[in-house]
Amino acid sequence: MIVVISPENDIKDEIQTLNLLFEAGLEYFHLRKPSKTHEEHVTYLNSINTEFHNRIVVHFCHELVNEFDLKGVHFQEQKRKDTIETNSGHYFRPLNMFGKTISSSYHELETLAQDDFEFDYHLLSPVFSSISKQDYDGRGFDVNHIDKVIIGMGGVTSDNINEFKKLGFKGVGVLGGIWNSHTPIETFEKMTTYFE
Repeated sequence: MIVVISPENDIKDEIQTLNLLFEAGLEYFHLRKPSKTHEEHVTYLNSINTEFHNRIVVHFCHELVNEFDLKGVHFQEQKRKDTIETNSGHYFRPLNMFGKTISSSYHELETLAQDDFEFDYHLLSPVFSSISKQDYDGRGFDVNHIDKVIIGMGGVTSDNINEFKKLGFKGVGVLGGIWNSHTPIETFEKMTTYFE
């Protein structure tokens, strides 16, 4: 399972590259644009081929699942603490979540292991030192003993992806490894050979 996370700020040819990634088989795209408004999220989504909307997970503006045929919603760590851990029933009531995925981010292995909310998958970082964030040192998490779908993030490249498998991850979440690549489609295709 390969999860591609959007660059935080728009980059040159981003939508064109994204559509090519979808055509190459990308099934999980996390739209993470913290500075975009609801309207800017709508504009971004409308610029992507409609046939690929059901592969997009939103980190912000979760209500977009009511407006678009999206794959699901993602909770960053603080949002999870503020909503899921306090009153998830109230939060989800206005959202059309039928058939949608729910995922969350974690930075501590113990917190992930002890969480009793049934997320479809969990993003854990940083496994290795980040490509896209300065001073974000890897912690080499080993998740072989945890019976959950855990996706490793942090420092993912097509050269070290096999290390994630050895550590027990069911897939990888990649940001800099794709968007900083001179050949993002080829890099993605190489990564998918490890997690098919």
